[in-house]
Amino acid sequence: MNNVKIGKMVIGSVQTNCYFLYREGNAKVVVVDPADRGDYIYEKLTEKGFQVEAILLTHGHFDHIWGVKKLKDLTGAKVYAYEKERDVLNSVELNASEMAGRACTVEADVYGKDGEEWQLADITVRLIGTPGHTHGCCCYYVEEADILVCGDTLFEGSVGRTDLPTGSMGELVRSIKDKLFVLPDKTICFPGHGGSTTIGDEKMYNPFIQ
Repeated sequence: MNNVKIGKMVIGSVQTNCYFLYREGNAKVVVVDPADRGDYIYEKLTEKGFQVEAILLTHGHFDHIWGVKKLKDLTGAKVYAYEKERDVLNSVELNASEMAGRACTVEADVYGKDGEEWQLADITVRLIGTPGHTHGCCCYYVEEADILVCGDTLFEGSVGRTDLPTGSMGELVRSIKDKLFVLPDKTICFPGHGGSTTIGDEKMYNPFIQ
């Protein structure tokens, strides 16, 4: 029986969803996109008795990475990202952090390849490269739990913006159709902003992917 759980904190000026994955009965958690309050995330997870084993990034935009350094410093957890996002993470222009008023760069400890799987906190997590929102944007899939943390690639009834550096609407739509819509319809999608949805619902109703 699947006992992988997902929790959510909504953090920051643009209401970014920070997720944490854990296996029931296990104190270790995987944090995805620590928004802009690494100290707050650490405090809330510690209160629940959790220990952060890894930090995953879906992409390098400022509202998803501002909290990385503080959370890493407090926990010692390694940071994971898609190999094609390295330049965005390392550029205050490409990640739009300078434009947002708080210049920030991040260097991941581990850069994964499309399709690569990691065992983190006793959970198998697969990286799915989904360029479009940025050219190194990705999603994280936990097959046993039908969970897809999809960052700013796919939203409920919408898709990520593509007007920031390295974005491409054509590439984004192809990524969603070719990489995400091949997953089971029951897969629950947890986006970087807003509410959750399913692959089946988005295939049927999302006006951007028809």
